[in-house]
Amino acid sequence: MTRLEQLRQLAAAMPDDPMAHYGVGLECIQLQDWPAAVAAFSQAIDVDPDYAVAYYHRARAEIGAGDSDTARQTLETGIAVAGKAGDLHAQGEMRELLATLE
Repeated sequence: MTRLEQLRQLAAAMPDDPMAHYGVGLECIQLQDWPAAVAAFSQAIDVDPDYAVAYYHRARAEIGAGDSDTARQTLETGIAVAGKAGDLHAQGEMRELLATLE
């Protein structure tokens, strides 16, 4: 069983845990499976809309998939979420990534 298969099993067993979906997304980025990564990070955000770091990685996957416009929207939302949570590190990373798209 591959690492991705193991992570997907974990996410299926723990559908309300954003970290499980986040882990799937990170593994999909490693494999450059951009659509699957976007889907996994989107699921993490659906489970916990305040999970700021998932917005950053979803935007990375959207960029990898060639969808810079959607990535820009994702980053703008993520920057607001991180700001509300006081997560200056995630907010800064998203601002830096957003600047590369402008």
